[in-house]
This record gives sequence, structure tokens and C-alpha cells, in this order.
Amino acid sequence: MSATEDIAPTKRPGNDILFATANNDVPARARASHLVSRVGRKRLRYALFPAGGRPRRGTVVILQGRNECIEKYYETIGDLSRRGLGTAIMDWRGQGGSERLIRDREKGHVASYGEYLADLDQFFEEIVLPDCVGPFYVLAHSMGGLIALLAAPRLVNRVRRMVLSTPLLAFEGLPLSMPALHAVSRLLCGMGFGSTYLGGGPRAANATLFAGNKLTSDYVRFTRNGGIYLRHPELALGGPTAAWIRASCAAAATVAEPEHRARIQVPTLIIAAGADEVVSTPVIEAFGTRLKSASVLTIHGARHELLQEADVYREQFMAAFDAFVPGTGDD
Repeated sequence: MSATEDIAPTKRPGNDILFATANNDVPARARASHLVSRVGRKRLRYALFPAGGRPRRGTVVILQGRNECIEKYYETIGDLSRRGLGTAIMDWRGQGGSERLIRDREKGHVASYGEYLADLDQFFEEIVLPDCVGPFYVLAHSMGGLIALLAAPRLVNRVRRMVLSTPLLAFEGLPLSMPALHAVSRLLCGMGFGSTYLGGGPRAANATLFAGNKLTSDYVRFTRNGGIYLRHPELALGGPTAAWIRASCAAAATVAEPEHRARIQVPTLIIAAGADEVVSTPVIEAFGTRLKSASVLTIHGARHELLQEADVYREQFMAAFDAFVPGTGDD
């Protein structure tokens, strides 16, 4: 069996890969398919989008956050295309249009971030490097930012620069510290409860209510994104499992180690959100000051999902992105 299963074209009656919803059309000339992972033989959905603008500046590999999907990034893919940048994007195992890892498909689950790293390596080797135009850049959000920091030592010869949006280095607003949360989640996993919810449950019926959301202050983008999951609930997740929490705490502890930080040599721009209630902005800022290859920008007033935020915040993010990428001095 081939490692990739070509299921293009993008839209095919009864066998769609990418979905269009209200105010969220599939970008032009998309190529979508599935990668069969080496670890566990899971079907991972991915898509490639060519650059529309000129000159061609390379390809951005988007690393999503938890409970995100390709469809949520159509607007950003269009922004990149107009800048002459193509996009390669994959739904992480266990979420979006990729195969779930446990029977209850609403649970956000992974045993270890090593599985994400293996999938990212395979995505680069089998799809990005042979099929996309270089040079390559990473644009990562939240959990994707943590994965990027873990993967950075092995990305040094593949990726020219990375932009990380509100990377998950510590959770915000919890009564437990990250080490304490790690201990609790390890205990639950050791007792055989790794696939139980920890810090959430099944997707709530009011998940599409704008009032009180912690993700964005932009009603239109929030409603657009909620419409994706209303129309295609199979793409959505509920809360994370104890195993996912354990894996996230372990990954955050690893990237915080001085030995690991010293191995991160890819030039990196870390952008934090001043009003983030999902991950800790002070931890992000402190981490960035200790990372020699990084600079940190905080967008004050913005909530967690900077690329889904109101224009007043999102435009600051894109201006910082433009100043940093390609940023090679050869334009």
C-alpha cells in the first residue's frame, strides 16, 4: 500500500476531502489527499495550496492548534497566497479530517507528542519537500507551536524561519501548576484512565455562542469558524483526555530545558496575545527572552487565536509576519 492515497480532486460528490461553508470557500487550485502514517497506520488529511501572488517566495507549513482543521485556515491561506507563498497543511492525528486514535471520536487524544513529530517528519519527507516550492517556513499556533519547538532541532536544515502564534508552553487560569498537572495526568494514565476526559468533556451544545468565548473578539470570524463544525461536526473535538494533557505537559517541560533550547537554531518569531485566557502569556514572554534564536512580540488586547482575531489585532500579526518572512535579505 502506498504511503499516500490520492483522493483529489478537492470536491467530489459523496467523497469530499475539503469543505466549503458559509463565507469560507475552498481556496483555488487546492490539492487534498491523505497520508498513511508510519506510526499506527493512521489516515492523516493534508492539503497543498499554490501561491497566487508574484514573485513566488516559497511555502509556509501551517501547524494547527488542538481542535483545529484545515478549513479554519482558508483566510490565512489566501493571505499567504497573495504574498507569493504557497501553503502545506495537515490535520494532526486524532482531529480534523484525520483518523481518530480512540473509539470516542470527540475526545482529543494522543499518547505522546513523539507521534506528532513522526507525522510531521513524514509530511516533510513525502509531501512538502518533493511537492512544494522552497524555501520553507513554519507558521504554528498554540499546540502546533509547541510541536514546532520540539521539532526545531530536526528542522534546522529544512525550515528557514518559524512564526509561532501563542505557543502552548503553559495553560492559563488553572488551579494547578504545569508540574502538578503533569503529575495528576500521569497518575490517571498509570491507573488506566488515559482515555478519560481531563479538563473538559463532550463538545458543548453552546460551543458556537460568541458571548464568553476565550478565543477571539471578532464575531464574524468566530461565527464563520463555528459554522464549519455545525455543518461538519465530524471535524470537531470535545475536551482533551488525560493522556493528551500528560503528553502536552511533558512536551512543554522538554522545550523548557536549557539543553533543548540550545538546540533550537531556526530563527523564530514568537507572538503572544495580551488577553490570552488559554495559554500563559508571561510564560511565553519569559521563554522567548531565554531563546537565543527568537524574538517575542505581544499584541496587547488580543485573545488566544491571533489569526482569527479582529482586524485591529490580526493586522498587527500579519505586519510582524511580513517583516520577518521571508526576511532573508535577498528580496
